[in-house]
Amino acid sequence: MNCTTLLRLRYYTTYHLNQRILQLKNASGPTKVDDALQLFDEMLQRQPPPNIFQFTKLITGIVKMKHYSTALMLIKQMKLMGIPTNIYTINISINCHCRLNQVAYGFALLATIFKQGHPPNLATYSTLIHGLVLADRVFEAVELFKKLLREKVCEPDQITFGIVINGLCKVGHTSKALELLRYMESGSCKPDVVQYSAVIDSLCKDRMVDNALELFSHMTEKGVHANVIAYNSLIQGLCNFGRETEAAKILMDMEEKGVSPGVDTFTILVDSFCKKGCVKDAELAVQAMVRRGLHPNVITYSALIDGYCLRGEIEEAENVMDRMLEQDIVPNIITYSILINGYCKKKRIDEARHLFQEIQDKGLIPDVITYNIMLQGLFLSGHPATAIELFNKMQEKGQAPSIYTYRILLHGMCKNSKCSDALALFRSLGNEELMEDVGLYNILTDGCSKCGNPNVAMDLFDELCLKGLKPDVRTYTVMISVYCQEGLFVEGKELLRKMEENGCLPDSVTYNVIVQEFLKQKAFQEAEILLEEMISRGFSTDSTTFEMLLNQIPSTGQDSPMQTIIQKLINIK
Repeated sequence: MNCTTLLRLRYYTTYHLNQRILQLKNASGPTKVDDALQLFDEMLQRQPPPNIFQFTKLITGIVKMKHYSTALMLIKQMKLMGIPTNIYTINISINCHCRLNQVAYGFALLATIFKQGHPPNLATYSTLIHGLVLADRVFEAVELFKKLLREKVCEPDQITFGIVINGLCKVGHTSKALELLRYMESGSCKPDVVQYSAVIDSLCKDRMVDNALELFSHMTEKGVHANVIAYNSLIQGLCNFGRETEAAKILMDMEEKGVSPGVDTFTILVDSFCKKGCVKDAELAVQAMVRRGLHPNVITYSALIDGYCLRGEIEEAENVMDRMLEQDIVPNIITYSILINGYCKKKRIDEARHLFQEIQDKGLIPDVITYNIMLQGLFLSGHPATAIELFNKMQEKGQAPSIYTYRILLHGMCKNSKCSDALALFRSLGNEELMEDVGLYNILTDGCSKCGNPNVAMDLFDELCLKGLKPDVRTYTVMISVYCQEGLFVEGKELLRKMEENGCLPDSVTYNVIVQEFLKQKAFQEAEILLEEMISRGFSTDSTTFEMLLNQIPSTGQDSPMQTIIQKLINIK
């Protein structure tokens, strides 16, 4: 075989191998990894073996499939076969370890790079910085990044800056992320839409939508064209504040700028309209997306179902579910949970229980939210025994209750006059986080007082304080009510003052509770003082308190201090 023929053979072999690697990258399905492993074995057996770059291409494909352990195993196998690795292979190894939350191994490989005489490149450091961010060690990532800049180890690019900006946003340090963005603007590596979008999104999540809009305008003035991610962040942020009109203008702006809104964009609007009870507007948004050739997904339809359920229009919610199924869109556990919640709110508990069983028959596993909804529904519809039975089944099936599960359970038990059982359950928890939840104490304190056990309620309040827990406005309001109902009005008033000293301001409910108790005892002068204080703070009475006040107006028609107070309250209302 002459040299020309040998070269041609090697060329066609290499070309054929590259084509197979390319086909694997574009393939899909469960056999993709198996095909890649088979090709890897073939490559090892070839004589001479393919070069390192072809091995790297194949392993990179496996990494993109998120089979990080497999990629590390193949690199190890290459080393055993005597195939020399290079900086790119080591960078892949570092990335895999970082993705597996083994960032320490990544730094160990950095030391190996230095020992082998390979200078680490920007990709090496960027991968390690990303690994620290993934491991929630953002401040260490920032320090490493600063070291690169300070010691001029290498010049960070947009990707490196983006990793750090995303990390800062992840831990809520949006202001620092914005500072870094400004630093980029002043340097040679200018930010692109990816970095701007990350900060815009974080500002929106921090409830700083106007700042996000300002940064968005600044970005476009810099000549950076917004993408669908930036627009979606703004639309979501505006919708979260009920500014749907402005969100609709942003939608029009993005279309005018040639940025096509996606399903996610319209789903944000659909969800926002539904949460406000404007389901007709949500349906119009769905129609608009369909006209643009977009297909609503399970999230879109779930938002619609939730909107109808919030309005109590269960039949319409069922119709949306039917539309989903007709379009071969499979409802998920969230969709079913929303509909079950709708049934429970309407006290159609039998339908809720039927659907709860049906989804399990279909192979779906209820999550803690689904169980919470069912538990609350059973208690509300007067089935406490069934609720407790479901709670036990939930644990048998390995679904761990959340703190909200216990709140629902204790509240339901207390409402059904099972306060002693609720207290016994609380004592049996043995979980420090649960045993120090002020919300659970509030439920038990209120429940015991209403079940005729005020002394137990007082003991629970003392226990809460002894633990060093901070009572909230609900705790104080319940205890003020307990003291007053027991005739301990001095203690009730003292607690009202004490809560302010402890940095917990009374709300309208607190004042209504204490005023009602004083009115019941015909302590009108004390009630008047509290009412004046209440009015000065901008609070108004509820219907019960107002009716009690009206009953105190003298029938003779003569003026009284109470009439003056009532007039002030009418002016507030």
